[in-house]
Amino acid sequence: MRVSRWAVLSLAVAALPALAAEPLKIGMIASFSGPFADYGKEMEAGIKAFMKLNGDKVAGRKVEVIFRDTTGPLPDVAKRHAQELVVREKVDFLAGFGLTPEALAVAEIATQAKKPMIVMNAATSVITAKSPYVARVSMTLAQETAPLGTWAARNGIKRVYTLVADYGPGIDSETAFKKSFTAAGGQVVDSIRTPLRGPEFAPFLQRIKDARPEAVFVFLPAGEQGIAFMKGFVERGLGEAGIKAIATGDVTDDHVIDAMGDAALGMITSSHYSAAHDSPENKAFLEAYREVSGTLGRANFMAVAAYDGMAAIYDVATKLGGNIDADKAMALLKGWKRQSPRGPISIDPDTRDIVQTVYIRRVEKRDGHYYNVEFEQFPAVKDPAR
Repeated sequence: MRVSRWAVLSLAVAALPALAAEPLKIGMIASFSGPFADYGKEMEAGIKAFMKLNGDKVAGRKVEVIFRDTTGPLPDVAKRHAQELVVREKVDFLAGFGLTPEALAVAEIATQAKKPMIVMNAATSVITAKSPYVARVSMTLAQETAPLGTWAARNGIKRVYTLVADYGPGIDSETAFKKSFTAAGGQVVDSIRTPLRGPEFAPFLQRIKDARPEAVFVFLPAGEQGIAFMKGFVERGLGEAGIKAIATGDVTDDHVIDAMGDAALGMITSSHYSAAHDSPENKAFLEAYREVSGTLGRANFMAVAAYDGMAAIYDVATKLGGNIDADKAMALLKGWKRQSPRGPISIDPDTRDIVQTVYIRRVEKRDGHYYNVEFEQFPAVKDPAR
């Protein structure tokens, strides 16, 4: 029996192993050096924790995360990185974005290139409105803050001075706090906006002390500024003068709270995540985080948002069979739900923004360390500014 050479060739090709699929590429843009280096490092650790628990393949494709450092906040650098990731690396997703100016700069690229963009921290309300290809898995400052204003007025605080960093998230938090606090019967006696880089808090704290409010509401970027503020708060004797400090969770960020020491004890904050959150999902996350984070320290809200952002990417890739179409990906992200280490989360189909529980917490000391201990919650909170 004669066998044609075409049949032999077909048999030979069939016997060859299937060619490996192209990697699923995620372009991760954040600050990994400079004044906000911990933002990128926390998000990187959250990504690694997710991949440790869920593997480095999805829908038959190897997952490759390509990190780019903005040294930020530098929106022009973020935009240039995004262009290079899209054109040269041909990424399937853009992700990261610790700071609002950088996220806003890249939103234009996401629209032009039709690339799904997963925001893992930047918290100004307007970001998801800047491109139909943006979805946020972190928070907005208005979402975090509005419940705190309501809680404060309900719990005997009637006169508040506000102090916030002078950029998008700070202005959003100030606006949301004033609206919910005054609606519940409170009065904002005055407001201060501080520089984003290197503020000197002493003169601001003296002004607050002289005004003698019952409390000061604070939003500052997570990290060293919160430590400096609380140190000055104690040194200037605001607590001794009967002034309470209430804040967004950025100020008592899990990553830096131990450095504040007893100055933070009893402070009331609102946030969507605490390392002290008691759930099986959080225990698994924290264990994986400890194994991959090296000397970085305690996991914080940025790490958990990156962890959940990877879950969203994996879910979308699985449902699309590994073939990433931007419009189909965004359709799947609308209404996406997950039981996160922080509690139940979802993506609002109308705004592509996160919906989640906001917790009211008190700083307590446990086994020689300081934690944000949740004692009240506002479930299924949407961004009130959208």
